[in-house]
Amino acid sequence: MHKAVETIGILGAGRVGTALARRAVAAGYDVRVATSKPPADIALLLEIMVPGAQADEAAAVIAAADIVILALPLSKYHELQPDLFAGKIVVDVMNYWAPTDGAIAEFEGARSSSEVVQDYLTGARLVRSFNHMGYHEIEEAARPSGHPGRRALALAGNDAEARRLVAGFIDRIGFDPVDAGGLAAGRTFATATPIFGASLGRAEMQQALQEEATSSA
Repeated sequence: MHKAVETIGILGAGRVGTALARRAVAAGYDVRVATSKPPADIALLLEIMVPGAQADEAAAVIAAADIVILALPLSKYHELQPDLFAGKIVVDVMNYWAPTDGAIAEFEGARSSSEVVQDYLTGARLVRSFNHMGYHEIEEAARPSGHPGRRALALAGNDAEARRLVAGFIDRIGFDPVDAGGLAAGRTFATATPIFGASLGRAEMQQALQEEATSSA
């Protein structure tokens, strides 16, 4: 019997992290947030920005969470402690965007940034998602299941069970999950692809992912 996802841990309290935290709280999850600052330093911020979320140390957030969301600047991923993520389902929402991040050699190759992060977090069950949607849309575009205007979110990861559980989280907070397959498929909805920033329904997303996979093969 599969364990139900009840606790969502979010590393990062910027615009994306707080938007996801608010949607998760609204969906009934136990939400815990950590940053590089002591919990006491972000407790007031969360009380204002994400009522119902709890501030804690990163190690405690990771240990308690059924799903951990990486909502950090991508350049800071090397500050994470890989051993803390062993066996954990981890959602990578980070993007590499050279015009704002500056050129970072390890992300300039053909592989997606999530594949690079997976190599670092070797024991994590990494899933890429949310990266092709603006932080404001995480709340504005959320719709109940079955709504005709419900927007789709792509996800990719090498662990099928992790993808299934993350898909359930995506559905519960207001979007139609579309499974793109293995982590390498994250390249099909990366920055500069037609899917990035596009508002697509489930069928449109499935078609767009197929087209992008074909064109980049």
